[in-house]
Amino acid sequence: MTNSASTAKKIFRRAGITAMATALLAGIMPGVAAADSGRDRPDLRAMVQEIAGSGFAGAQLRVHDARGGWTGSAGVRELGSSAKPPTNGRFRIGSNTKTFVSTVVLQLVGEGKVGLDSPVAGYLPAFGLDGRITVRMLLQHTSGIADYTASIPLAGQEFLDNRFHTYRPEELVRFGLALPPLFAPGTDWTYTNINYVLAGLLIEKVTGRSYGDELQRRILKPLKLRDTEVPGARPGISGPHAHGYYRYEVAGQWKTVDITRQNPSWASSAGDLISTTKDLHTFFAALLGGKLLPAPLLAEMRKPHPKGGYGLGMYVQETSCGTVLKGMGGFHGYGTLMASTPDGSRTYELSMTYGDSAADLGQAYFKADQTLTDQVLCGK
Repeated sequence: MTNSASTAKKIFRRAGITAMATALLAGIMPGVAAADSGRDRPDLRAMVQEIAGSGFAGAQLRVHDARGGWTGSAGVRELGSSAKPPTNGRFRIGSNTKTFVSTVVLQLVGEGKVGLDSPVAGYLPAFGLDGRITVRMLLQHTSGIADYTASIPLAGQEFLDNRFHTYRPEELVRFGLALPPLFAPGTDWTYTNINYVLAGLLIEKVTGRSYGDELQRRILKPLKLRDTEVPGARPGISGPHAHGYYRYEVAGQWKTVDITRQNPSWASSAGDLISTTKDLHTFFAALLGGKLLPAPLLAEMRKPHPKGGYGLGMYVQETSCGTVLKGMGGFHGYGTLMASTPDGSRTYELSMTYGDSAADLGQAYFKADQTLTDQVLCGK
């Protein structure tokens, strides 16, 4: 495993992905939905079925390679039902949201409205931020600001009891700033959601519009990403979607709860987006193809930090076949991957929904990523 993949695995474990264990009800074998591309790809059908069978309730996979485009799904849409996940259903994309937010910030940099190496405190003076923290440090997770996630309930019964609570982004930032810094700005790397909550507030301060409105204006509408939405505090997922579940232990007993409906405001601009594999493919292809950023800023985005393998809003991973670019995301009940070769000739987007399996889903998530990287991106 590369350094960036190893680091990401630790992040997902800390985020509780293993506790969100999910899969099929006992005795139900995962079926595979028909591809919408009209092409039969037994290799990809077997792959998505293997992924779903590794402990997930269901999986949706989209692949583009030399043989064209293919989509398919495996497993079940909802526990207790035999219906398969929709091949282009909506899901919570978690930290893939950060790639969208970073793109908007870099667009503002390109327009001269934000300085990439300017102090964030100059744009957001109300928080009393360390004057050494720059915009680049937010986007690359080198600010040293402690994450707010330690201050809010995100696991167990307390999380379930609190899952419809609404948080304001300013509130989340103050939770993090109340904690001691992790390190001096720019001296180390630690992945923390607070960086992108601040990036969202930066967008709002500079443009006068919420990060969601600006995202709609700059990316979603121009690319016609009609199935991507910024939910704010809305708990539901509109349109066709598979259900996600949360498995947790209480009083020595394991319970599984349908967590599809939840208030995502705790993630804010660090991870609240809802999308589809089709929209993620369109977005990532446009971004890497130079349609959203000028070449110099796209090059900055693709420069990885030596410790985390993280650029400005995406992972830059070295593999056996060279560099690949990735977005990785986890949310209660959902796991998402989007990945591409630098030239966009090979890509995949994967959504996994968690169910009631006791399997280590952190390990299953990264096994799926490695399998798809080897077979789709590297053509092994």
